[in-house]
Amino acid sequence: MSSRIHIVIAEPSDIIRSGLVHILKQMNDLPIDVGEITDISAIAGQLEKFEPDILIINPIHLGVFSIMDLKGKQENCFFRAVALQNMLTSDAVLKNYDAVISIYDTAGTIKTKLIELLSINRQDQEKKELSDREKEVIICIVKGMSNKQIADKLCLSTYTVMTHRRNIVNKLQIHSSSGLTIYAIVNKLVTIDEIKDTIYSEE
Repeated sequence: MSSRIHIVIAEPSDIIRSGLVHILKQMNDLPIDVGEITDISAIAGQLEKFEPDILIINPIHLGVFSIMDLKGKQENCFFRAVALQNMLTSDAVLKNYDAVISIYDTAGTIKTKLIELLSINRQDQEKKELSDREKEVIICIVKGMSNKQIADKLCLSTYTVMTHRRNIVNKLQIHSSSGLTIYAIVNKLVTIDEIKDTIYSEE
């Protein structure tokens, strides 16, 4: 792996969070950078700051919200979500996570699960060609549309739009709207005239 893997642990318990940080930092053969979020109420803003590849969080800390609600708030931040279990959690909740680890898992088990998750990321990145739908999503993004607006225009669910956006980032390795704008113009998905109002508004 040539790039660093940014993992954020969102956990208010010092004991649990510190234990996970210690385990991750012992994985010397994986290029991991670890960030910590202790105040779950401020998690949305913290995720924008950290821009993690992987978020580890106990589903109970999100309260009435789901991990999909949290992902939906991140316009330009796409991450894999790992559920941290310290008690029984329903399958309906866990199905929205990309992986599950338990506080009773060994360091070796946690490492294996992370490697499997990162392998999925690499497989996604190898599929470089954009689908027609992904190109449509890019066009909407560079025109300044939100996830909900894109979903309404393309008759998709917000969750599907988020999945397309994550796939686009994985394939192109472009993480900003300005970068996508340049890509869209160069590849003739849009003309400057079509998006000039958006460009001027960003200035």
